[in-house]
Amino acid sequence: MKVLVTGGAGFIGSHVVDLCLAKGHEITVLDNLTTGRAENLAHIKNQIEFVECDLGSTGSWHGHFKNKDWVIHLAALADIVPSIQNPQEYFAANVTGTFNVLQASIDHHVERFIYSASSSCYGLATKFPTPEDAPIMPQYPYALTKRLGEELVLHWANIFDLPALSLRFFNVYGPRSRTSGTYGAVFGVFLAQKLANQPFTIVGDGKQTRDFTYVSDVADAVLAATESNIVGKIFNVGSGKSVSINRIVELLEGKTTFIPKRPGEPECTFADISKIQSVLGWSPKVPIEEGISRLLNEIDYWKEAVVWTPDSIAEATKDWFEKLGKNDAN
Repeated sequence: MKVLVTGGAGFIGSHVVDLCLAKGHEITVLDNLTTGRAENLAHIKNQIEFVECDLGSTGSWHGHFKNKDWVIHLAALADIVPSIQNPQEYFAANVTGTFNVLQASIDHHVERFIYSASSSCYGLATKFPTPEDAPIMPQYPYALTKRLGEELVLHWANIFDLPALSLRFFNVYGPRSRTSGTYGAVFGVFLAQKLANQPFTIVGDGKQTRDFTYVSDVADAVLAATESNIVGKIFNVGSGKSVSINRIVELLEGKTTFIPKRPGEPECTFADISKIQSVLGWSPKVPIEEGISRLLNEIDYWKEAVVWTPDSIAEATKDWFEKLGKNDAN
């Protein structure tokens, strides 16, 4: 197949590109390299077409959708804090960008469209494992913009007969996750701290649990969705388990320090994956112990990553506490 992957130089995107190539597909990657890295594709740069462009604005990139069979839309801005500080930028990337990609896909009659949604749309979920029909309660602009993108995709699937699916990813981790920029995902923070022989900064008491999903499993789910003929549906993509932050620290082995619990963060994320298992035949393969072992074998990837301390985290998350903490006070 001729496959176009937006955000293909990113963490998840580069793994999806690898898998598509392994299956013999012809790949075009669109990425503005804001969060993606050319290094993530260096090992296959001669096997793909790469186009640096901004999907938030219309442009000549639209023509690269011509004669494409599949579009896998992974391009997005992530993280909580910068979405509070720059909501317009997030709307442009995650909502307007998705609209533009949808229009290009309609105009060029693509055969499959896969959208990467986020489990953050569930907000402070109350049912575990959390099914796809759980209430939608985004707590911050990133979560909202990803949900608005999903609404566009499902609406386009219904009104314009676009053969689209949406996949809600839960806490994806693994090699090539982002190493620079704003304070973000726990594994990037912890691995840099481990390399620097600094204590792991545990939020709250560390008893909160997360559905950590290894990136190769996520790539497998994307391909399973793309290869299916299901249209207009939403599927959770998770590990099927939820593990505490304290357990993660045990597996990583190191000193610890504790920092304040943050508003708007769930006590638990835990995907109900029964729907994707029964409909698409996909199941996760990599347990957390194996996933962390793989990360530790490649830990040098994070040697130039920012090493966060309690003080620098407090400074970086001031807006988080100020904006989201108002809900806790009411």
